[in-house]
Amino acid sequence: MPYLHQDSKPRPPALPGAARPTISSGKTYEELKQDCLRRGVLFEDPDFPACNSSLFFSEKPPVPFVWKRPGDIVKDPKFILGGATRTDICQGDLGDCWLLAAIASLTLNEKTLARVVPLDQNFGPDYAGIFHFQFWQHNEWLDVVIDDRLPTFKGRLVFLHSAEHNEFWSALLEKAYAKLNGSYEALKGGSTIEAMEDFTGGVGEMYEVKKAPENFYEILEKALKRRSMVGCSIDTSSAAESEAKTRFGLIKGHAYSVTGIDEVSYRGMQVQLIRIRNPWGQVEWNGPWSDNSPEWRSVSPSEQKRLSQAALDDGEFWMKFVDFRVHFDKVEICNLTPDALEDTTAHKWEVTIHQGSWVRGSTAGGCRNFLETFWTNPQIKLHLTEKDDGQDECTFIAALMQKDRRKLKKLGAEMLTIGYSIYESPGRDGHLGKDFFRYHPSKARSKTYINLREVSNRFKLPPGDYILVPTTFEPHQEADFCLRIFSEKKAITEDLDENVAIDLPEPPNPTPSPQETEEEKQFRALFEQISGEDMEIAAEELEYILNAVLKKTKNIKFKNLSLISCRNIISLMDTSGNGKLEFNEFKVFWEKMKKWISIFLQFDFDKSGSMSSYELRSALKAAGYQLNNYLLQLIVLRYSDEQLQIEFDDFLNCLVRLENASREY
Repeated sequence: MPYLHQDSKPRPPALPGAARPTISSGKTYEELKQDCLRRGVLFEDPDFPACNSSLFFSEKPPVPFVWKRPGDIVKDPKFILGGATRTDICQGDLGDCWLLAAIASLTLNEKTLARVVPLDQNFGPDYAGIFHFQFWQHNEWLDVVIDDRLPTFKGRLVFLHSAEHNEFWSALLEKAYAKLNGSYEALKGGSTIEAMEDFTGGVGEMYEVKKAPENFYEILEKALKRRSMVGCSIDTSSAAESEAKTRFGLIKGHAYSVTGIDEVSYRGMQVQLIRIRNPWGQVEWNGPWSDNSPEWRSVSPSEQKRLSQAALDDGEFWMKFVDFRVHFDKVEICNLTPDALEDTTAHKWEVTIHQGSWVRGSTAGGCRNFLETFWTNPQIKLHLTEKDDGQDECTFIAALMQKDRRKLKKLGAEMLTIGYSIYESPGRDGHLGKDFFRYHPSKARSKTYINLREVSNRFKLPPGDYILVPTTFEPHQEADFCLRIFSEKKAITEDLDENVAIDLPEPPNPTPSPQETEEEKQFRALFEQISGEDMEIAAEELEYILNAVLKKTKNIKFKNLSLISCRNIISLMDTSGNGKLEFNEFKVFWEKMKKWISIFLQFDFDKSGSMSSYELRSALKAAGYQLNNYLLQLIVLRYSDEQLQIEFDDFLNCLVRLENASREY
């Protein structure tokens, strides 16, 4: 599975106005639409065709679906009818209630909705069978264009639909999101927070309701006032309980939206209430404060009107907050980024973003349980300089997201188990080594390693410098990731693996003939025997000499050096340009060779004649080369074997080529 290098320097959050077109032709929505109008045809999306591959990747449709345009389903189709509201979202035959709960929350914020669902689309005179929607993906806004052919069975929409049968914005939004992720089937199963983030570019926080802080009501109230999107769910104890209905009318393992929170005057007391919506558009709570419960008879009509209370079977209901804490298990809050908030919003976050990769053999070190490789993971330095207002500490949220796993489902990819640790910085620059993590405990870490798309937690730490290490739980697991730091005050971050530096010693001068060592005398004799009168050797002769010497060297289990290595050595050391080595050139190289052998033996821990590719960063640094993650990943891919081992011949080849390259650096 390829992992593309992306510049890991911190960058500002993307703005939606610059949403990138995603259609393969490179044309924008407007260009495609005008082209269709000019030619008098309805748009057909070549990238997401009306066929089974757009529906499922692991199965065939259970019934024969027919793709139809809205005008073929109803007489008078509308994009939006009477405003886009949470009641426009009714689940179809796809397990994507998590997505629908997020769409319902999206309708509560007009500005956010208008970004995802451009409202200037319709079935009017300029209709061309083409629509577009905008989604956030890893610090980039994408403009996803689709045609309006939708899967139907017996003339009815199969998947997401509106309660109003001639309204189609929600069904088209679901199709665009399916295209973004590769198919409708890719949307099966997920976390509401995932879609919330894709609609806003926000960052998610998850609360376990039973362990939530005492001021949880105030946290939710503040979140909704801040236009955050909020979802909730009830845990299941087994797969058999999924979507099982409780005696109170609640559905286990099902994603709900939180659409309101308020207090109501009831018999001289203030009662805290919370409003929940089931994306099915039906099946509601039947306990106290439900639609037809007697409690509402003691509430004035004006108060009921203020709370938009209506006894409709629309999937939305109020319940007492105390009951909510008893019956629900998880709450997901998506905090919006500064550019997603109204200018008048009181509280905004500062955001910094890093892109990176875990690559097997070089930067996929696994969690702290695997100390031998943990230190090889990417490392990001975090400078916390400004305290929160009136506080002695700095608040920030660290959100680690694995990229494109849902899109890669059809290739067999699953969500990896991910997390991170935060350490106090020792005050020196550069990638921290194994010994640092052996002797220093973390100052903070993600609450758990979990197989969600994103792991995020809120922290309060004193001002200072910290090192954040994002990891998969197991080593050798590959993925691209996006790390976002949301802070109440400006925080500065830098990638510790970004710098490339070369610190090579001056080349040694060959020892004058009268002072030759015993080793040099032996080499001269062998050299004269092989080279002949010109005292120069070609690559084949160098191969013979080096392998003959290495075989006699104790404590070395190297395999023979290759001819290509010897050609590279001559390329490095040949000053005359004749493709051969003179004896003095050979002596200079042999001094380098002895140092490189010593370094290799230092990192060949089991004396097997090979070293782990995860040790290559340290070995190269000992030889004078500091590489960034991207270069290290390329070198490991080039020189390590399937067991992630590097033999001396490959190590030698690597060093020779690096030194050659450094002469041009």
